[in-house]
Amino acid sequence: MACNVYITGLNQWSDVEVDKINKPWLPIAAGVLSPNAAFRIVVVCGVVALLSAVALSWPFFGLIASIMAIGTAYSLPPLKFKRNHILAASAIALVRGLMVNLGFYLHFRYEMTGDWVLTPEIWPLTVFVAAFSLGIAWFKDIPDTAGDAAYKFGTLAVKSGRRRAFLAGVWVVSLAYAYVISAAAMGQLPVPLFYIASHSAALLFFLWLAKSLQVSDNQQVKRFYLFFWGLFFLEYVVYPIGFWWP
Repeated sequence: MACNVYITGLNQWSDVEVDKINKPWLPIAAGVLSPNAAFRIVVVCGVVALLSAVALSWPFFGLIASIMAIGTAYSLPPLKFKRNHILAASAIALVRGLMVNLGFYLHFRYEMTGDWVLTPEIWPLTVFVAAFSLGIAWFKDIPDTAGDAAYKFGTLAVKSGRRRAFLAGVWVVSLAYAYVISAAAMGQLPVPLFYIASHSAALLFFLWLAKSLQVSDNQQVKRFYLFFWGLFFLEYVVYPIGFWWP
């Protein structure tokens, strides 16, 4: 949690002028929170994240420190990955897909069993979340084209247009669902029927939401993005159920 506050808080602290155009309700852009106070929160959360991690284990500390380093490079110059849509999407997919799923899995597996083995059942979830994270990277920038264009942020929505960025996200998320469905059908997951049915239903719901969306309407895009995050977190509820099935 502290790591997440550090990364998202640093992003808001570094982009106040852009947020005044794109997201004027955010606390710093709205003047509710001063930049100095925001920076102190970011620093404290960063320290808490690192100290908490090192108290658990040095490998876990390395994982959290690496995630924070990528989050810093995403928001701050000279790298500022978010200015380039390829670097931005890659950073988000790397952290949310690979580092969080594989790194946290290895940490908890070692704490519970004493070994560092990546067992096969973690891979469908990891691939799914990595692909979903690309959707996050592309969908989140669609309503922000005005400010991003003004400050020369080369997001996919700015460079290729809102519609193409949206369609790219729809395709990659659809492929993520199709991958888990195919993995279940090939016997790589327990209770295949459960995974095929649940992920087919989620995919159809996602496509139904996408079909009716007008990408030129910022309010519609924001509502869609909210539902999209709901589907993202739903996967962490649905995916383990098959392994607990009696």
